[in-house]
Amino acid sequence: MTTSAAALPAIAPSVKAESFATRYGALCALLLLATAVRLPLAFWPNIVHVDELYQYLEPAWRLLGHQGVVTWEWRDGIRSWFLPTLFAGPVALGDWLAPGGWGAFVVPRLVVGLASLSIVVTAWHFGERISRSHAVVAAFAAAVWFELVYYAPHTLSEPLATAVILPAAYLLTGELARHRLFIAGALLALACVWRFQYVPACAVFALTACWRDLRNAIALVAGGCVVLVLSGAIDLAHGSAPFAWLVQNVQQNLLHDRASEFGDAPAAAYVLQASILWSGATLLMLLAVWRGWRHAPLLIVAAVVNVAFHSMIVHKEYRFIFLSIALLIIAAALGSADWVQMMRGQNPWRSLAVVCGGWLLLSLGLSGATLIMRDNWMRGIGVAQLMAELEADPEFCGLALYGINYPFVPGRGQLAARRPIYSFYRDDPLAKGRLPAVVQTHQAGFNRIIGPASLASELPADFSPRSCAMMSDDKPACVFARRGACDALASPFGTNDVLVRLNY
Repeated sequence: MTTSAAALPAIAPSVKAESFATRYGALCALLLLATAVRLPLAFWPNIVHVDELYQYLEPAWRLLGHQGVVTWEWRDGIRSWFLPTLFAGPVALGDWLAPGGWGAFVVPRLVVGLASLSIVVTAWHFGERISRSHAVVAAFAAAVWFELVYYAPHTLSEPLATAVILPAAYLLTGELARHRLFIAGALLALACVWRFQYVPACAVFALTACWRDLRNAIALVAGGCVVLVLSGAIDLAHGSAPFAWLVQNVQQNLLHDRASEFGDAPAAAYVLQASILWSGATLLMLLAVWRGWRHAPLLIVAAVVNVAFHSMIVHKEYRFIFLSIALLIIAAALGSADWVQMMRGQNPWRSLAVVCGGWLLLSLGLSGATLIMRDNWMRGIGVAQLMAELEADPEFCGLALYGINYPFVPGRGQLAARRPIYSFYRDDPLAKGRLPAVVQTHQAGFNRIIGPASLASELPADFSPRSCAMMSDDKPACVFARRGACDALASPFGTNDVLVRLNY
């Protein structure tokens, strides 16, 4: 049963009779809550995936005239310059405010954290179509749910695309005026340029709007074309044919199956991982989603379509279905708000507090209940700790990465170092089988090494361990140091040279 304004007069008064402060005071309070939860996490140097640095911040760093890591995606031209171009401003501002890499890493994270607030605002407006209590519960859930909070500050295409898809979904499921259609078309096109794998989910909202009246497609397409022209212009500005990156991406990942080299998973992997993360609350969440179907069926349909599409792709990462998580959380929140009305015999404010408190307790409990989430919160912290030590080391003049999981620093280290970084990687054909000897030969170029503590015996004798930290593979790595300066000699073990040989 839908909660009506008459059922909860204290919570959902007549919109005509209330002031702006009365109507949006609760929303402003929830936005402050969401901001207080998200923005501090921009300073917490964990990472979801190395892509957030090497596909977005590193290219932005290079646009500003600095040297940086170039991964295979950029060498093969399968990435759009749209997001790195947008990130160039925050990266430059951050580097100006706090030189040395820290600011260039944090300020973009603050920006995307603020962008994620659109999810909270949209959840409020979806709920307001039903009642004030639905608006409060939906926005509160979007503000505190652990998955939405965890991904909020990370510079990845999935959270950013979701932040613009949700407002478009709201516009396309209400009154379809021309200006709303135009704005929605622009937002959907923007999301599809940033994360083209979200096209099927976006199509659910676009086709539904056009199904009502085919003339709606004119304004919708017009808005989309504005963004597509802008995206093509950015491609041209960077010396590439418009959308050539999209063609190359499809060729590499669908025709040549390149993505599967980085791991594959069964079709049910996303459903399984979601059930693990939601743990004992899975049944309750499904019940809330089922209840939310009457309020926002299109959100659930789009979420299912998005999961189904990504399930057909062999390489799977949970962040790929972030859009589906956000859609389902809003639908579940709208469904759970019905329970406020079911408790209408109690004080309505108390009932609302009970439902919101349930969302908060579930979120807090699940954010650390599973090993996956505990690992997620700490991923990249160890290497950030070691790189912070190097930043403060006045004698540091060159770094070698020895035998770690990646031939580059999986965190903010590359932006922070601004000194030569060399990679000695076991799979490198130039060093395979003789890694200790190669490091010994090239040690004049660096006076610091980051490598696993277990491999200390393979390092040159004049390197001694300093501090150590746990890496993402739950193995300790240490900074090893020698005295003396560095000779800036040409070396085939520069990070980009190694990446070319490994086709990384």
